[in-house]
Amino acid sequence: MSEYWFPKPYADRVARLRVPFGFVLLLAFAWFSNPSPKSLTTGIPISVVGLAIRAWAAGHLAKNQRLATGGPYAYARNPLYLGTLLVAAGLAVACRSLGLAILFAAVFLLIYLPVIELEEQHLRRIFPEYADYARRVRRLLPTWPKRHETQGFRFAIYMRNQEYQALLGFAVGTVFLIWKAWGKS
Repeated sequence: MSEYWFPKPYADRVARLRVPFGFVLLLAFAWFSNPSPKSLTTGIPISVVGLAIRAWAAGHLAKNQRLATGGPYAYARNPLYLGTLLVAAGLAVACRSLGLAILFAAVFLLIYLPVIELEEQHLRRIFPEYADYARRVRRLLPTWPKRHETQGFRFAIYMRNQEYQALLGFAVGTVFLIWKAWGKS
């Protein structure tokens, strides 16, 4: 049995759709969100945890230069996507929209999981040690590492990976949700 769930042609197609679907999600988020003060105080902290995981991961990821196995990569092979999943879950809670939660979940399953597989195939090709790493560390669900790498977070790598854009986007979205919740009061 293959360790990949999605056929490569499908994964290649949806990888190109990731950005356009981001705009669809943004429009759906704006249209269908129905936040309340309580939903915001519950959902936003979940999203902040996701953003923190993404930031931590981005500061360890020297793309195509070395295999990231330290920091959050010691716990999960794809902490950036785990963080994205938490950000989306928190936003779904903050928005008080089951439809948005279902849409976020569908996009993650049908677009992001195939992209994760493509990225892992790429990493297997360029880093021979990836196969051993993949045997030790789960794809998304964190586990306690048997050994811990000492690679440290580097702010310069965080900036090079432009992870601050996720923070800025989240800040704009949060202000929008607060404005929308306040407008109903």
